[in-house]
Amino acid sequence: MKYVKFKRCLAFVITMVMLSLLVTGCKDNTKNAGNDLLSDQQTTKSTQSTQNEEQVNKQTDKATLKVQLIGDFMIEDTTDKISGKTNLGVHVLKKEFEGNNPGINVEFIPMSWDDYTQKTQAMIMANECDVYQVPAIANIASQGMLEPLKPYIEKDKFDTSVYFDGQIEGWMAMGPEDTELQIYGLPFIGDTRFIEYDKKIFDEWKVPYLSESPTPEEIFEAAKKMTGKNPVTGKENYGIYYKGGDVADTVMNLCEAFGGTWGSGVRWKELQYNFDSPEMIKALKFMIELNKYAPPGSISGQGGELWGTPDNNIAINLRSTPGNAQTIASLGLTDRYAASYLFVNPETGTGGMFAGSPFGIGRSSSNKEEAWEFLKFSASEFFQKYMWENQRSQSLPVIKSSLNWESVKEEPELNVILNSLGKLWTPRYIYRAAQPRYIFSAAVEEAILGKSMPEAILKKAQQEAENWSSQQTW
Repeated sequence: MKYVKFKRCLAFVITMVMLSLLVTGCKDNTKNAGNDLLSDQQTTKSTQSTQNEEQVNKQTDKATLKVQLIGDFMIEDTTDKISGKTNLGVHVLKKEFEGNNPGINVEFIPMSWDDYTQKTQAMIMANECDVYQVPAIANIASQGMLEPLKPYIEKDKFDTSVYFDGQIEGWMAMGPEDTELQIYGLPFIGDTRFIEYDKKIFDEWKVPYLSESPTPEEIFEAAKKMTGKNPVTGKENYGIYYKGGDVADTVMNLCEAFGGTWGSGVRWKELQYNFDSPEMIKALKFMIELNKYAPPGSISGQGGELWGTPDNNIAINLRSTPGNAQTIASLGLTDRYAASYLFVNPETGTGGMFAGSPFGIGRSSSNKEEAWEFLKFSASEFFQKYMWENQRSQSLPVIKSSLNWESVKEEPELNVILNSLGKLWTPRYIYRAAQPRYIFSAAVEEAILGKSMPEAILKKAQQEAENWSSQQTW
């Protein structure tokens, strides 16, 4: 009996022990299961967080495209003091481009015209921007600093015919290894010079208006007739005005009208100058005679303060600018003033002045594809029209379709001005980007001031320019 009771007690103890172990095991398993669940939840949350962060980073991971601009471009909106018109800043271009290219953020880097060539070279060497405004493209391309654009043009089948004739060709340049001219820039803004005259003064003196493409002799005779006291107002009139700082280029244009050229060549060391040619000597002598009918101090940039105003006292501006045309338009005087083409070579039909600026891509840029998209954007109707209507003091449009804009049609002079971009242009004066420009300018000014004879001073300029070229390595 006692044995039976013992067995029952032993069985009870064993059972309780097993139950205890079972319960403990269940608790441990439950605990582990909870930990595993918590761990899974934490892993899921961590994965989701990582994915969210990656998505945010992806959304904000934009290429920053830095675009250099030279001149007085306004980033923010401004109001014109004369017209009261609000002009939109270039932030509009930024917004438009970024809207069409969501992966790119544009940052404009403004720069003054002071020493722009040297500053641009330094910026490219430091890889500070991706897109550069390069009016001195011959200098910069020759150092291998710009990306050739032909592969991009061919890849995208980009239509270069949207530009005025000659604009692409005019900005072609040569790199250090090139054997012929290449495309290193696309036209961005245009610029030109033209003959402008005051029809009111012509009417008062009873002198016929200038022809669309006047000869030097036509200009001379008109200027001579309209110098003196105005027969209607009694005020002193001057037949001609020229900007002193541009007088060398004016002589160059006169040389073209007489059948000559400035010279030839692309590489500095290969340039051939015609500074002392018979046509150039004739042009300088002509300018000396024409100067007799200009306001005193013209060579120093004085005497033309009233040009383009209601009180103007000058009949002909020999080398006017788009800025003058803008002032005339803002004053409501478009019916009073008219434009003619600058002097041209009678044999080649070319002349005037090729100027403005192209956009180029820095060779060391890490955003070349993005930069190319911006260059294409600069040729768009939106870009060009915006520039013309809001940054007019800086530029002329360079695309043919601008001739159809209402803002162009309302100014009669612009038909001549814009057509001069593609009709009457001279191959870019490469000498203007280096020392020969200053050599020639100094010679012309010295002759006009009567300090030297034309033949002697131009011969000296020729020798100095040739000596400079011979010392160049490119």
